Order: sequence, then C-alpha cells, then structure tokens
Amino acid sequence: MHGAVAAGLTASTMALAACSSPSGSEPEPPADQATSRETVWRDDFDGPRGARPDPAAWTAQEGGDGWGNEELQRYTTDPANASLDGQGRLVITADRTRRGTCWYGRCQYTSARLTTQGKVAAEPGRVEARIQLPRGAGLWPAFWMMGEDLPQVGWPKAGELDVMELVGDQPGEISSSVHGPGYVRAGLTAPYRLPDGAAFADGFHTFAIDRSPSEIVFSVDGQEYHRVRRTDVGENEWVFDQPFHIILNLAVGGTWPKPPPPETPFPAHMLVDYVAIYR
Repeated sequence: MHGAVAAGLTASTMALAACSSPSGSEPEPPADQATSRETVWRDDFDGPRGARPDPAAWTAQEGGDGWGNEELQRYTTDPANASLDGQGRLVITADRTRRGTCWYGRCQYTSARLTTQGKVAAEPGRVEARIQLPRGAGLWPAFWMMGEDLPQVGWPKAGELDVMELVGDQPGEISSSVHGPGYVRAGLTAPYRLPDGAAFADGFHTFAIDRSPSEIVFSVDGQEYHRVRRTDVGENEWVFDQPFHIILNLAVGGTWPKPPPPETPFPAHMLVDYVAIYR
C-alpha cells in the first residue's frame, strides 16, 4: 500500500478482526493460511443499513458511456446502487430504470462501480474478497484490479488483473485474466467451474489473487486454478510488480454477456462480505 494512503484510512477499514460469517458455501480457510499472512488492510463493511461504503477507501464512479464494452447500465453514486446492509456486507445493486442518458439513449439500468484508486493500493502479496454473485443472464459482476499508475500511463500499460468475472448465462463458471502491454488478448485467461452443477449465486465464495515479482496465482475457496508466470508474456513488459487498486462492479449487458433477457430478475444483488489485502 502507498504510505500516503494508510494515513487516510478509518479505524473500521484498518480493523484486523475476523469477518462476520453469513451463511455461504465455501469452507473456512485452513488455520495455517490465517496465521502465515500479515493483514495490511481490510474492509468488513460494518455500519448501519443504507450507509455508503467507507469514503476513505472507496469511490463510486459514474457514467453511462458503455465503459468500453457497450455495457447498458449507468453507474451512479446513489446508495440504492451501493450501500451497506447493516449485517457486515456491501450490496451492489443493478436495477431497471428509465432515467438518465446512456450511450444508446435513455438508460435502461443503473448499477455501481466502486474503486479504491488513489486511496488504497495493494503491493505484491495477496488480495481476496468473499462474495455472493447475482443470478441472471446478461449480468456481469467482477472483482478486479488495475495499476495505480493508470492515470499516467493508460490502459493496458498500467496492467489489469481480473480476479473474478462471471457472465450470467454461465452461473457456475467464473474466469480470471491477466492483461498488459502487448498481451491484451494472449490467452492468459482461465475458467473455474463449481462441481455438481452448483451456481455462484447459491452462496458466498472466496476469490483470491497472489502476486509475487515473477508470477500471479488465482484461486477460489483456496483451490488454485490459474497461474501466470513472467515468462508467459515473452518479451513484453511485465507490469505487475507495482501497486494495484481494487474495483468491484456489477455490469449489465455488454459485448460479452449480451443484453439480459426478460426473465432475468431485477433488482440483482452482488453481496460482498469483506475485501482484504495481505502481505
């Protein structure tokens, strides 16, 4: 984390206490994992129902320009789209609307996109979040990271790490990806599918990324499924040994998931139990 960032964090977001444990489907992490890491920053989303997430850590981004993917939602700062539930969880909500202007005309959906850019950044180490994903075709929830130097160098030179993306018509499968200069689409993506036909909307799961100077490892509920090494990008620049900020968002439609069909239920909710950075 940037030294200047830590001073701006509130006591609640720096708390090292264990998260509250709403019912979910993933097992507790092994004890040796819990004791072998130092917690650098953590947000358990404690606070009253309807409160905004900690402004010392999170910024709600706005806009309906499609976000480079022809997405249909307009991101807002309205607590109706991102707020605490009073039970230790952040709720990101996508809903139908007929207000505001989007790239295609009158907006059809609103949602939220939260970033820690300029406030909380993760050095190489571990970042994880415990999330219950929404159900419905056309939804596109994500937990991801971008280089903190994005405003200076742009994308993809800043680097992008997609810890988890789910396309709603594949409810039991998520994917992770590594994007950087010269390898935006170089096959550095891998899927993970739950066993026995289970869906990620059925309960909470822990999505994690471990970064070292020479490799990146992705896991779900402690199970590694994707590893990218520095040698995998060939002669291209490796940009993942710098601080990265965290992004949580729930998109609707876009070039990958396509528009939601009439049977997709709204409002749709992405529940986040905690987000943590470890050294």
